[in-house]
Amino acid sequence: MGHVQDRWYRKAVDSGTGKVVRVKTSLHGTGMRYKVRYVDPDGKERSKAFPDKCRRQAEDFLREVEGDLRSGNYVDPDAGKERFRVFAARWLEGQTFEETSRQATEVRLNSMIYPYFGDWPIGSIRPTDVRGWLRWMQQAKKSQGYQAVCFAHLSAIFTAAVDDRLITSNPCHARSVTRPKVGQRKIVPWTRAVVKKVRLALPDRYKIIVPVGAGCGLRQGEVFGLGVDAIDREEMVLRVVRQVREVRGTLVFALPKRGKTREVPLSHGLLRLLDDHMQRFPPVAVTLPWGDPDGEPTTVELVVTSAQGRPVNRRSFGERTWHKAREGAGIVNATREDGMHALRHHYASVLLDAGESIKALSEYLGHTDPGFTLRTYTHLMPSSAERTRRAIDREWGGGEDGPAATGGLETA
Repeated sequence: MGHVQDRWYRKAVDSGTGKVVRVKTSLHGTGMRYKVRYVDPDGKERSKAFPDKCRRQAEDFLREVEGDLRSGNYVDPDAGKERFRVFAARWLEGQTFEETSRQATEVRLNSMIYPYFGDWPIGSIRPTDVRGWLRWMQQAKKSQGYQAVCFAHLSAIFTAAVDDRLITSNPCHARSVTRPKVGQRKIVPWTRAVVKKVRLALPDRYKIIVPVGAGCGLRQGEVFGLGVDAIDREEMVLRVVRQVREVRGTLVFALPKRGKTREVPLSHGLLRLLDDHMQRFPPVAVTLPWGDPDGEPTTVELVVTSAQGRPVNRRSFGERTWHKAREGAGIVNATREDGMHALRHHYASVLLDAGESIKALSEYLGHTDPGFTLRTYTHLMPSSAERTRRAIDREWGGGEDGPAATGGLETA
C-alpha cells in the first residue's frame, strides 16, 4: 500500500559480480533522506519526508497511515491547514440555532475565541494551546459561566472538524484540559412583600406584569407575548405559546424558549386581575413577523403593550421602567437576579412551599429537564426533617385530643 524510499541510495546490479548493491544517488548527503509514499482514499499519492537516521520513525509513520486507511480513520494532513476562523464561520452557518442564540454565539466567537485562535491552522491547535486560552480568559476576569459557554462553543467546533476529517481528535477532550465549571448558584427568591412593593412602584399599565410573572412563572418575553387567545376560561389555564424577542434589532413573535409551549394553571384571583387590567387597558392587535425579521406577519391581541399601543421591548423596558420600579421598592445593589426573572423564582418558591412536585413545577416553568429544576430549586424545598417535625407535632403536639394532653407518648 505504501513504502519508505531512501533518497540517498538506490539499488543497482554490479556489472562484475551480478549482485544487487546500494549506490549513492545525486541527492546523497543533502535534504531529507527518507520519504514515505502512500496513496490516500481519493487515489492521490501522498508523501512525508524524514531526516537521516530516522528510518524507524518513517516506518512507524507508514504503519500508522496504513492502519488509518484500513480503519477509515485517515485524515488528509493538508485539511488541518484551514484557518480556524474560516472553519468556525462555516460551522456557525450550518447550525440550527434560534436566531437570538446565533447572534449570541457570534458575539462570543468574535470577542473571546477568534482573537486567540482565529488565524491558527485548525490542525495546529493542541491541548496546551487550549489550556493557554482558558488561562487567558481567566486573566481577563471572565465569569466561570461565560468561560464555560465559550469552551462549549470551541469544543463543538473541534468536534465538527473531527467529523469532517480535518483533524484526528478534539484538543478540548484531552485529559490535561479542565473544562470550566459553573458553580450552582443559590437562588434567593423575593419575598411576598418585595414582590408587592415592586408592583406598586410600576406604572399602572405595567402592574399586571408582576402577578402574571409571579403567579404563572412566565419569562419576560412570554409576558410581553401574552395574548387574549392564551387565556382559557373554561379550563382555567394560561397557554404559553409565544414570546416577543428581538432579532437583529427587530421585534418578532416566536415560540417560547427551546420551542416548548405549555399550559399553566390559572387561579381565579389572577383571572380577575387580568380582566381588570384589560378593562382599564384594552388589548391591542399587534402585527409582528414570526421567528425572524423576514418571517410571516402574525397578528396577536396583546395583553401588555406600551402607551403607544406597541409591543414592549424587553431591553428598553428594563432600563427605563423595571430598574426604576426596583429602586422604588427599596432594592439596593441590584444584580441580574433582580431582573424580571425574580418573579419566576418567586413562583417556584411559592409552589414548592405549598408541596407541589418538582415534575409539575418543571412543566409549569417550561423546563426540558426536571433534573435542572431540581438542581436549581432544591434548596427551597421543605426539608424532610421539617416535614417530620410537623407530622409528629400534628400527632403528638399536645392538643386537646392529642396524647400529649394525657402525658405524652405511651410506652409500647
